[in-house]
Amino acid sequence: MRRTSRKKRSTLADRAIAAAAALILGGGGLVAVNVYASAGEGPSGSPPTRTQNAGRQLSTIDCPEAVNGLPEVPDPARGEVDRELAAMDTQITDAYRQFADRKEQIARDPGLAENAVLGPLRGKRAASLDRIGIAIGRVAQRPEGLESLAGCSLRADDGQGQDQGGNGPEPADFVDIRSVRPDADRPRKRRGASRGSFTTDCGRNENGKFNPDNVIVAPGVSNGAHHMHDYVGNQANDAFASDDDLADGATTCRNQGDRSTYYWPVLRLQNGQDEDDVDADGGGRDQNTGEIQTPSQVTLKFVGSPVGRVTAMPRFLRIITGDAKAFTNGDANANASWSCTGFEDRQLKDKYPICPQGSQVVRTFAFQNCWDGQNTDSANHRSHVAFAQDDGRCPSGFRAVPQLVQRIVYDVPPGPGFAVDSFPEQLHKPITDHGDFINVFDERLMRNMVRCINDGRRCR
Repeated sequence: MRRTSRKKRSTLADRAIAAAAALILGGGGLVAVNVYASAGEGPSGSPPTRTQNAGRQLSTIDCPEAVNGLPEVPDPARGEVDRELAAMDTQITDAYRQFADRKEQIARDPGLAENAVLGPLRGKRAASLDRIGIAIGRVAQRPEGLESLAGCSLRADDGQGQDQGGNGPEPADFVDIRSVRPDADRPRKRRGASRGSFTTDCGRNENGKFNPDNVIVAPGVSNGAHHMHDYVGNQANDAFASDDDLADGATTCRNQGDRSTYYWPVLRLQNGQDEDDVDADGGGRDQNTGEIQTPSQVTLKFVGSPVGRVTAMPRFLRIITGDAKAFTNGDANANASWSCTGFEDRQLKDKYPICPQGSQVVRTFAFQNCWDGQNTDSANHRSHVAFAQDDGRCPSGFRAVPQLVQRIVYDVPPGPGFAVDSFPEQLHKPITDHGDFINVFDERLMRNMVRCINDGRRCR
């Protein structure tokens, strides 16, 4: 694949606007097609109150996040449940393609949305949810009410108009960093804080390891992410990698004791140029197009707790930070920050920055820094880790671990001509940015990291 190297949260735009619940004639009877505009509903993905709102152009498909509606999934059922959840992502991707291909027809004939897109999607989701219920029911009590997660809606955009062939991003997704007020707070460290840091150098993906898999969320499923990831560190990471594969995998990290895997969606220039994946899954087939940019700099730093000492991470601990579906899920789990070099006291969450000449685009992820002390993963891939509370302490039952802070810098032309890869229906929104990490430090190097951080030293 060709690669090119070119020279606290902003508030999510309040676009939870009520729109239409239009009654139309479709499929031989009276049916309701839900059409609304929102980017800020809660983490369950449930839409806001709908009222009539004619004249908005439909832009995407919005479905409840099924994993958020599940009870705790027993370990024996997790593999099957994960595969069905990944299949549901594919169903949305396929339905979005049907919607995008027929958008003009749907605008003229709203009944087509129910007959060609939403109805078939609902049927497929209902079947997957039934299989999830059966899988859980084999080893525990079958959950009730899963069918309520089957329905999806069409979302209207804010009238700005889409770039990238109607798939986003749009002009309103960008802002001149110089117009943003400084807002980045430096955390206060109290007596007893672990003030050290440990930096690992794993390169910038100069060797071009890409794939559209996600072994955390969709193990065993090719193209489980439907967007391309950059990988640094462990080179064995794909959808089928076991813990043993990762333990034995080669690494791009300078210290061979760090075989961890660090990955994130690629950033592309939206310049009309094709990449080698233009006809591939995760690339052009999933409406991710443009030249993939190799970062000019990647910094992977582990830092301590502002109120006390940290303990070692368990090997193979998995952490996802941010939410790849935050555009439709809402911003509850969104956690990426965007800025520009020279302006990093100004951090954006739901906008891409337009950097002045000579300044570079910066993506930052501060990962969860508290661990439940027992699990290396959880059914929703979130509840086994947490962020420290406002006072710097971990929630009850959690303990502080070294916090990964990931900073990725790009030398791209000034202006709104770039975007991160995303699920197609997420329209390349900046709020969908996210990062993934699996700890494969050897025990000796992890002990050294913890000692360095707790002793207040800066180690590399």
